[in-house]
Amino acid sequence: MAKIIKTKKDKFTIRFAEEKDVKLILDFIKELADYEQLLDEVVATEEVLRDSLFVRKAAEVIIGEYDGEPVGFALFFHNFSTFLGRPGIYLEDLYIRPEMRGKGFGKTLLAFLAKLAKERNCGRFEWWCLDWNEPSINFYKSIGAIPMDEWTVYRVTGQALDDLAKEF
Repeated sequence: MAKIIKTKKDKFTIRFAEEKDVKLILDFIKELADYEQLLDEVVATEEVLRDSLFVRKAAEVIIGEYDGEPVGFALFFHNFSTFLGRPGIYLEDLYIRPEMRGKGFGKTLLAFLAKLAKERNCGRFEWWCLDWNEPSINFYKSIGAIPMDEWTVYRVTGQALDDLAKEF
């Protein structure tokens, strides 16, 4: 049984996901992808998530619950800063169901991850945000997050990833 972490928000708690939460995690991922108009790009399955999250432990998930009902999640993992010589926490996804937004639950999840980063002696806590997502951008700026617009994200995936790997 996962330890329930109380928050300053009435009836809102956080817990680390367990293997039994795989279906819920996939549901949250699909809801987020639908919001981002990227649902057709989700190829994750319960089996893939189970292996990645609970066998290989490639990432961690926290679940936010309001009055005992799951209302959101955050999926994150450690990266590393060579300049700082310390790990960081990279937030891959943060999602709160639409009917539960505006209550401070997303900020509470972020605050918990910031506290976790401090506890784990991390030097950074970072994430990406889609350029068109003005509500999120405004929210992130309001909590002191700084857009790193001098950097461009590059990605190799699919056939390009296969081709590059063959070069070795």
